[in-house]
Amino acid sequence: MQAIDLLLRRRSAKTLTEPGPDEGALALLLESAARAPDHGRLRPWRFIVIQGPARARFGELMAAQLHRVRPASTPESLERERQKAFRAPLIIAVAAVCDPQAKVPPLEQLLAAGCAAGNILLAAQALGFNAVWKTGAAAYDETIKTALGLTPKDSIVAFLYVGTEPAGEGAPPPATQWRDRVLIWNG
Repeated sequence: MQAIDLLLRRRSAKTLTEPGPDEGALALLLESAARAPDHGRLRPWRFIVIQGPARARFGELMAAQLHRVRPASTPESLERERQKAFRAPLIIAVAAVCDPQAKVPPLEQLLAAGCAAGNILLAAQALGFNAVWKTGAAAYDETIKTALGLTPKDSIVAFLYVGTEPAGEGAPPPATQWRDRVLIWNG
């Protein structure tokens, strides 16, 4: 697949199942992420891989977070939150660990981590998988960040759900309208 085809065909999957990336494919996803643009070569990204039985523990973290912020949550809504960890066989949490003392502004460090997440999405597609980028309230929760080995000041920029899209569900993406988002500046 040509790189331009990959870029033009990329889309988020609705359903992701087994198989997920094996150890070799996961290494390629993360190597691709580490090639993201990175002003100052600070490598502000961190990747937390969640798979296998850890998904159940992650689901419990997400349900506990929902219960903390909405104590009146129904058992059904807590179970829906718990099941988000099973959207795909692999979850990669992508975080930005910014150095406020660096010459590169924290915003640029955050954007570098976002580019790393984007590279994972493209690499997954190139390897025959698909992925979807999610965040939600859990991405901004200090308790979840701490449980994932981050500090409260770090930023989770994405929970990337990676797996195989069932046959027949991979319809080509609709043509993207971009022209109304472009301004040609002539000084």
